[in-house]
Amino acid sequence: MRKGGVRSFVRGAAQIAALGASSLALTASGAWAQDQYAQVEDPITVVGERPDLESPRYTAPLLETPQTITIVSAELVEQQNLLGLRDILSTLPGITFGAGEGGGGYGDSINLRGYSASNDISVDGVRDSAQYTRTDPFNLQQLELTNGANSVYGGAGSLGGSINLVTKRPEGRERTTAVAAIGTDNYARATIDADMMFGDEIGFRFNAMAHSNDVPGRDVETYERWGVAPSITFGMSSDTRFSLLYNHQEDDNIPQYGVPYALGPYNDGPLPGVPISAYYGFANVDRQEITADSVTAIFEHAFNENLSVRNLTRYQEVSQFLIVDPPQGTWCVTPGINPWTGAACASPGTYLPSGPRGNTRDSVNEILINQTDLTVKFDTAGIGHTLVAGAVFSNETYHLDSGNVLRNPLGATPNPILPAMNISNPNHIYTGPINFIRTAFTDSEVSNHAFYLFDRVEVNDQWEINGGVRVEHNEGSAVLGAIATPYPAPPAQPVVTLSGPFRNEADLLSYRLGVVYQPMEALSLYAAFGNSETPSQATVNGACTAATCNVEPENGRTYEIGAKWDTFGGRLSLTAAVFSNERSSFRVASGDPGVPEQQLDGASRVRGLALGATGLLTEYWNVFANYTYLDSELEQSVSDFVIGLGTVDFLAGDPLPNTPEHSFSLWTTYELHQVKRGFLIGYGATYQGEYTFTRQSASSPLFYTPDYWVQRAMVAYPLTDEAMLQLNVTNLFDEEYYERVRNNATNGWATPGAARSATLSLTYQF
Repeated sequence: MRKGGVRSFVRGAAQIAALGASSLALTASGAWAQDQYAQVEDPITVVGERPDLESPRYTAPLLETPQTITIVSAELVEQQNLLGLRDILSTLPGITFGAGEGGGGYGDSINLRGYSASNDISVDGVRDSAQYTRTDPFNLQQLELTNGANSVYGGAGSLGGSINLVTKRPEGRERTTAVAAIGTDNYARATIDADMMFGDEIGFRFNAMAHSNDVPGRDVETYERWGVAPSITFGMSSDTRFSLLYNHQEDDNIPQYGVPYALGPYNDGPLPGVPISAYYGFANVDRQEITADSVTAIFEHAFNENLSVRNLTRYQEVSQFLIVDPPQGTWCVTPGINPWTGAACASPGTYLPSGPRGNTRDSVNEILINQTDLTVKFDTAGIGHTLVAGAVFSNETYHLDSGNVLRNPLGATPNPILPAMNISNPNHIYTGPINFIRTAFTDSEVSNHAFYLFDRVEVNDQWEINGGVRVEHNEGSAVLGAIATPYPAPPAQPVVTLSGPFRNEADLLSYRLGVVYQPMEALSLYAAFGNSETPSQATVNGACTAATCNVEPENGRTYEIGAKWDTFGGRLSLTAAVFSNERSSFRVASGDPGVPEQQLDGASRVRGLALGATGLLTEYWNVFANYTYLDSELEQSVSDFVIGLGTVDFLAGDPLPNTPEHSFSLWTTYELHQVKRGFLIGYGATYQGEYTFTRQSASSPLFYTPDYWVQRAMVAYPLTDEAMLQLNVTNLFDEEYYERVRNNATNGWATPGAARSATLSLTYQF
């Protein structure tokens, strides 16, 4: 991707912003505020018009769905000026992120209620491609966060829950919202959202975005991107609808990896002398380029009010090019010790880089998926049914070239490798040879086909049964190649060593069942349970190995009891749930020299409480608040064979890594109607409790990250009925905190949260 092309596009968008020609969309003013807080039938955790869940597999209104589900609307995202999936999820409790660029080294790395959910992301109800960094919400209609085991809805997945991103599509109205925004840290953003009709039956919507900013509080990191997302729907008001959706986005970033960070007996957090703003990579080498394209076709037909069918077909390609330099190496801090080992060192205040400096990953991921849902409503002996039967078929491929760019032309490591750096003022410019040397590659493929059945059984006005079952077959394969370096002199070819093909096949059975009791129309009490099944190769970029390919799928279960109540005349929705997520079997090393395969002897559980409040406290006061308490425990981390030898499982009884006990989020707005209709002030706060990491040895104690609060504020003032001026301040009190942490016995780093920043945007809607 041409960096100059992206920059020129963004620069043009910034000029538009400076002229005030466009602005952030859908902040409430005047008549907009009336629309934004309109009361609708279903209670959901969202500000703005309350949308339904996107998938037809959810057969009941949200009030009667026996599961904790939070919906975040585009309005809420825009009010808080949230950018990227990680920013949105960071405002919701019970979620943490892996450390490294984009959260995990190569893309979004999400931990939900103690378990990884990186492979449990879907778009419009079908599984998204392999792990990549999802950086912009310009085409996002809403985000749906479903907690607990959810394999019955999304297929092979984890125990924590799933995330569904719903894209924008024509809504059958004539409205265009343009955006221009500028701010601190070279922030510039422009978007447009145009929704229009051609005649009575053809709806067209066009979304576009250009964005650029430096990471607040950091010396080097920058983000640049642009995207377009046109969509068209034929038959807007008819029983037969056909929609075509296209999305294209390009990113060109200098990635944010973080600063050295050691939690241990010799150091407690950032290293002495390390500025939170310092960059420990090579700014002239490091880069992250992402190009994502998807084409979606959706066919919908209603035979009558009781029978309908929906088919979705999508092709998506995501390419990523990544060069990173994690802050890894040998550190010597004052008074002359290694902060990880406590060993004496000779040059206090210096850092000798080593490890995967200049590591390069060039990948292409393709997915083709087709899903059909048939919905039938009928009665049997006075009992109502809403039945959904469906099937989904998918095929996903992945190619990865791995290597290094800090090499001589034939792949030899330069000597000296890298000079020592000053810890307090690291030199982030590389002056040695730059040649991309391919050292490994991966070719993998995952195919999946599944059939499922859901039913909502309305026994009477007070009792419902809601359940589903899913059977699926998952096949994965991978070939790994290692390339010897240095390369031989031409014309000789590099020596390639192949491993594999490794293959995994798994037949999975997922289910979920819930009972709902409504003592009154606005109150639902429920109890539910479900399971998760995760095969050895659930994702295309997570190839199984000789030790895992023949292992049966991991299993987990969720139990949940909860209540949902619409009070204040339906204006305010309150939710409460207690739950237990139990991972009954996960893979651990066998410990038996005669058994190479891993064993499903590991066990863990997370029990907790989730509370939520969403809606209007008064006519002018809106609130979106959530709290989560998590009590986690790793029950067994070694095989039964190892325990039988008398070996102590020193991790047993520890809390799960990256799982905070307490987390809280709040966003609230108040309309100063006494001054002017549509004049809004907003305040938000996120609390992330402390969490720990995997213990390094039997003798090492547990170390915890510090907890933190992040606060933000917003003021939105309507200039006219069509124009709105909005000011956002993020990290209001300039809190220093670390949102992602990696810690081990010899190296570690953490990604600082963004420093205080401010943006000013102008909205024009016509």
